[in-house]
Amino acid sequence: MKDLQNIKQRFGIIGNYEGLNRAIDIAVQVAPTDLSVLITGESGTGKEVFPQVIHSYSARKHGPYIAVNCGAIPEGTIDSELFGHEKGAFTGATDSRKGYFEVADGGSIFLDEVAELPLSTQVRLLRVLETGEFIRVGSSKVQKTNVRVIAASNVDVPNAIDHGRFREDLFYRLNTVPIRVPSLKERGEDIILLFRKFAVDFADKYRMPAIRIDADARILLLNYSWPGNVRQLKNITEQISIIEKERDITAVTLRSYLPDYEGVKLPAIIKKEEDKTYASEREILYKILFDMKSDMNDLKKLVYDFMQSGDSNITTGETNSGIIKNLFRDAKAERVTAKVPDASPVDFTSSSGLEDIQDTEEIVEESLSLADKEVEMIRKALGKFNGKRKMAAHELGISERTLYRKIKEYGIEM
Repeated sequence: MKDLQNIKQRFGIIGNYEGLNRAIDIAVQVAPTDLSVLITGESGTGKEVFPQVIHSYSARKHGPYIAVNCGAIPEGTIDSELFGHEKGAFTGATDSRKGYFEVADGGSIFLDEVAELPLSTQVRLLRVLETGEFIRVGSSKVQKTNVRVIAASNVDVPNAIDHGRFREDLFYRLNTVPIRVPSLKERGEDIILLFRKFAVDFADKYRMPAIRIDADARILLLNYSWPGNVRQLKNITEQISIIEKERDITAVTLRSYLPDYEGVKLPAIIKKEEDKTYASEREILYKILFDMKSDMNDLKKLVYDFMQSGDSNITTGETNSGIIKNLFRDAKAERVTAKVPDASPVDFTSSSGLEDIQDTEEIVEESLSLADKEVEMIRKALGKFNGKRKMAAHELGISERTLYRKIKEYGIEM
């Protein structure tokens, strides 16, 4: 514990959160080795401190230490910055120049925001990690370097791999030892300790009394989500120290510096999208037609079941009669008939409440083939516009070329 406190004092690390202590412990343990380290965590959590801890407790501590923000270097010059270039390698290259990997030979290099590297540069970096070799831009000479690589990223690297933005082999090569830096909202009482530390630092810097917070403001600090993490807390503390005349800060005053504060953050209920989607309006139309057919079949079955239950139940049952009348009222009182074995015809709309049921023609099941439906819709559209393909294609929501192809494919006569 004493060693841990010494490390915190030496590198200005504030807090007692278990996850933070674990990250420091891993950094100290891996420092004597030459293993690559990948540090992950949200932006503003203080990831840049851990490479310094690793370098300072390693055998390379007397060698150079270079920190590179990969996201701040333009894509066109990143290779030159990292690996150097020869004179005349590109426009503006008036002299040869050493890259960071050449300058940091025998020491450590910290690649911050490593996920921002272009894929071509990632290939070069992978070669350095595996063989210690690199080639300057514009040169054909292979050079060697002995560098300990420590990388950091605030993005979800596995997700970047899935989207083709980061090489999987490079990820596993960098992620030999992973260190996760916890976000500020996870660290609980560490937030109060950090606020007090920043308040004292800014009081010394600007030569004024340090600000203090009351109990309500303390609760406010603990409940806030801190999307900007430690960096945001430090900035807000500095703003309050300079702007506010009163040194005792209330929750009302503090809230004015947190415009997006919404109280205690509760889990959000996210409505899951329907798993089934449709690729075109045509498929939606087919789905509606199929649903309508299913409803009609259910209606036919219901009527047939009433018929099968017997004459007495149908002719005299007010409940059954009411149900059937309601069903057929929605169908605009059309005459619907069904064949009932060994039963006399029944009137569904007579004064007794029912009308005669007469024999009908055999019902033929319609085709459920999408191809048949497509042919039917194309013929209807062509008939509507007297064979004009352009207007029919617009009506169907497809291109004229696609319509022409389908006419040929299905052998539809114009």
